[in-house]
Amino acid sequence: MRPNSIPVQSIDEYIDRQSEPFKSTLEEMRAIVHAAAPKAEETISYMIPTFRLHYALVGIGVNKKYCSFYLMSTALAKEMKAEFKGIKGTGTTLHFVPGEKLPVTLLKKIVKARIKENEVRLLTKKK
Repeated sequence: MRPNSIPVQSIDEYIDRQSEPFKSTLEEMRAIVHAAAPKAEETISYMIPTFRLHYALVGIGVNKKYCSFYLMSTALAKEMKAEFKGIKGTGTTLHFVPGEKLPVTLLKKIVKARIKENEVRLLTKKK
């Protein structure tokens, strides 16, 4: 069994398995998420690092070429589509070249919008 095919138990373990510059970019994404959502919990969901606040907020990950930022919200992806101009992406996933500058303000905005979506979902569920 290849080392990367063994399931990880934590975000630290996931990031530690990556090579540079993927590792640094993932750490930066992680810091951005925590800056926007300091109470978010870290978990592994569907084998990707996921940040939760009531429900899943966003996720991060890698593929052969890119570091990915998972919005986990089709509605938000559609709503913010114009803001993603110039960013490679598919569906609810944004792709970034490892080691290149990340759009920090945009990523924080996404996280904060996801927090609001999750809070609305939680309030709706309580009724």
